Amino acid sequence: MSAPLAKTDVSSETTQFVTVRIGPQLFGLPISTVHEVFAPEQITRVPLAPAEIDGVLNLRGRIVTTINMRTLLGFGTEVREGQMAVGIEHKGESFGLMIDEVGEVLSLDIAAQEPNPANLDRRWAQVSNGVYRLSKELMLVLDVERSLARVGNTAVAA
Repeated sequence: MSAPLAKTDVSSETTQFVTVRIGPQLFGLPISTVHEVFAPEQITRVPLAPAEIDGVLNLRGRIVTTINMRTLLGFGTEVREGQMAVGIEHKGESFGLMIDEVGEVLSLDIAAQEPNPANLDRRWAQVSNGVYRLSKELMLVLDVERSLARVGNTAVAA
């Protein structure tokens, strides 16, 4: 009679994402980059700012630069009713990424993340760290740092 085999606990590592919709596409922002989600009020335009910058707003005493993610990702400049902003900090500055809607927080297996598809729009590929295949759609993992680096530099051939 042989001894029973010891069970090995193969626990997969997971990471969490705040899901957001920008246009028709689902994106995931690493939860570690998200400080808050808020409804922006009274955005003040900034003269001569790049098209991706909606303006600035005062959020509890902090000046927050709002970035229009629709414009940055090539979805046009349409402003949708009920837009939300995802608050992030980058290099000591506060930013609000304007998105169409906030979804849920997903915990996903790190090993399930795939590289960007070869046919992914170039503007998206430049700000995406890969994709997850969910039950009904692809979720692109948004790289916040690379997204902010593209502000003012969106004249990229599609």
